Amino acid sequence: MNITPELIFTAEKQIASAPPVSAQSASAAPAPAPHRDDIVEREFTLGGIDGILWTPGSASADHPVPLILLGHPSGPGLARMRPRLEGRARAAAELGAASVAIEMPGNGARPPLPELESARAELMRALDAGARPGEDVIDRLVLPLVDRTVPEWQAVLDAMLALPEIGGPVAYSGGVLAIGIRLALVEPRIVAAGLFAGSYVPLSILDEARRVTIPLHVLLQWDDEGNDRQRSLDVFDAFGSAEKTLQANLGGHTGVPAHAGEDAGRFFARHLG
Repeated sequence: MNITPELIFTAEKQIASAPPVSAQSASAAPAPAPHRDDIVEREFTLGGIDGILWTPGSASADHPVPLILLGHPSGPGLARMRPRLEGRARAAAELGAASVAIEMPGNGARPPLPELESARAELMRALDAGARPGEDVIDRLVLPLVDRTVPEWQAVLDAMLALPEIGGPVAYSGGVLAIGIRLALVEPRIVAAGLFAGSYVPLSILDEARRVTIPLHVLLQWDDEGNDRQRSLDVFDAFGSAEKTLQANLGGHTGVPAHAGEDAGRFFARHLG
């Protein structure tokens, strides 16, 4: 018998809708008063999964808002990714959308996954030697993560859409590319996805991409040292979506230009409005 996990909020605070000013400028100006559009940030746990939900201050049962699932890389963990996720949450709030991020399997305080760590070590050895990781290594690193994470995202989505202030539609943003592909394929509540082509994709997931039909905005950093550029291009070509955009920019994994985020925001605004 399936038992629906209980959503438990463990902490709540309000954060400014705009990023804090620098210490120098803060000393020259009074602190701004709280604004009704400031963001409510709530930490939660759901069946052993830790996460963070951000909602615009204007969201309510009378004015439910769309939702963006914020994917992020496996490895750093939710705590280390939090500053970047908070920036993305602010961008989502500017669109009038809530956003949510979760701790991935094997990360943070969750039980370690030795098989993934072993595969990750093999991948790094191959990269350090200037070689492309073998398909077997990519499969062992990525496929278990996809198989574990996608059902967790679906459970979180169930819990978020049960909240009166969140009404959909739903989009997925960023994260491990293979996870985004699987979610876009199997989760009918996701109407659009902004994907970051910054991680390895198994051949079996490439086949799944052919059956993805929702609108897509794909970001590719052309000089990403930890990515297989040609596989990313193959994935984009394989997508079955009638609306798909590839934005490629010069630079490494963390060199995404600011205008790329603005372009992604316009994409989400079109499909969540």
